[in-house]
Amino acid sequence: MPPLSRAQALGGLERILGPQGVLSGDAPDAGSDLEPYLTDHRRLYHGRALAVAVPHTVAEVTELLAFCNLHDIGVVPQGGNTSYCGGATPDESGRQIVVSLSRLRRIRRLDPLDYSIVAEAGCVLADIQRAADEAQRLFPLSLGSEGTCQLGGNLSTNAGGVHVLRYGMMRDLVLGLEVALADGRLLSSLGTLRKDNTGYDVKSLFLGAEGTLGIITAASLKLFPKLRAFATAFAAVPDPRAAVALLARLRDASGDRVSSFELIPRIAVDLAARHIPGVRDPLAAQHPWYVLCELTSSRAGEPLEEVLEQSLAAAMEEKEVLDAALARSERDRAAFWKLRETIPEAQRLDGGSIKHDISIPVAAIPEFIEQGSRWLADNVPDGRLVAYGHVGDGNLHFNLNQAPGSDRAGFLAREEPVKRAIHDLVREFGGSFSAEHGIGRLKVGELERYAAPVELDLMRTIKRALDPRGILNPGKVLRAS
Repeated sequence: MPPLSRAQALGGLERILGPQGVLSGDAPDAGSDLEPYLTDHRRLYHGRALAVAVPHTVAEVTELLAFCNLHDIGVVPQGGNTSYCGGATPDESGRQIVVSLSRLRRIRRLDPLDYSIVAEAGCVLADIQRAADEAQRLFPLSLGSEGTCQLGGNLSTNAGGVHVLRYGMMRDLVLGLEVALADGRLLSSLGTLRKDNTGYDVKSLFLGAEGTLGIITAASLKLFPKLRAFATAFAAVPDPRAAVALLARLRDASGDRVSSFELIPRIAVDLAARHIPGVRDPLAAQHPWYVLCELTSSRAGEPLEEVLEQSLAAAMEEKEVLDAALARSERDRAAFWKLRETIPEAQRLDGGSIKHDISIPVAAIPEFIEQGSRWLADNVPDGRLVAYGHVGDGNLHFNLNQAPGSDRAGFLAREEPVKRAIHDLVREFGGSFSAEHGIGRLKVGELERYAAPVELDLMRTIKRALDPRGILNPGKVLRAS
């Protein structure tokens, strides 16, 4: 079948979605309407698109995919567009369409007794959290972008965040999925069973697949008891080894009620205090490393503050902790978390940075930081290491900021050799070069370099089986054929 002209393609899309469901840039000033859909969150990629499709219903999504599959039109699913790896940005050809799920934002069902919620892909994460809270339940996924990121993107990237230590990744929170397939069929598996051993776990294929195997339109998710007790501390530690030892101590003492455990270096505190209004150092004296730790419980009377204080006091006797501030109010707690959550923005405001989203076995984190720091000091004198992250689950953002007065362009030009050295070191430690940000377009080459050949072959086989014409998010995760 010959390819459609632009006018024919747009006409077909409008027949399915109606004129209001298609943004094409043809109307006066419509180009500016498309712009937010064409550039990724970090502004690494700026694409072009035949159109932006904004379906209102799941039926429109399936009909849209059937049409695009028939006519070989590439489809780029997009949620809140907060990807760090260009996973939701069209290429530069102008022949792909962006499919925004933003209008699929109904919470279809919430059952407090079943501890489950069924929500559509366009629901903003914060709205799902709020709905669960109003039902006296908890949806534990928590990200810095939770006010804008959408459920479909969280599912498609297997999002992590600050509570992975206690509740797991997004994959661990899913009970069922509804997925529009490339040929227009709909996989509807929105049950809320905790036990279901009936053949292959098909839904798991789409979690973390970044829209390359199907478009997730809804999900049934696990809920948990609402948290009613919190104990939060910002503690100074001499080094990452002490931080890992403190984590083990807190898990033992609290009955594994540690929900967050974040490692923060001194330079990150300085950057946040310098660039982010309202951020200040919680401690009077400066120290080389810090941890932000939080214990939580669904029981209002749980003596978590007592447990945390006693654990920190014992750690001080062992020189694992140098100083600490406990949150005595919700205002204190919010201030601690604002410091942690604004580190990425502070880095951006400070200048150029080279980022690595890696995971390492928790016990190996101190040695990895030591070896990585030595290599960077010897090979990148115009860079400053900013290593922070979710040390409780082994996820580090091992970033490098340009030193004051250094040349930004020259610094950023060294990204490839720096990335290669750090990712090779990650492999030596048995880690992953992508812990929570996915592959997208940015890391396709890294996946080809580090994944086992058998693993890559299986991925390509699955892609061919579910998307034989290659219309779904071309060039993301796997190289476009």
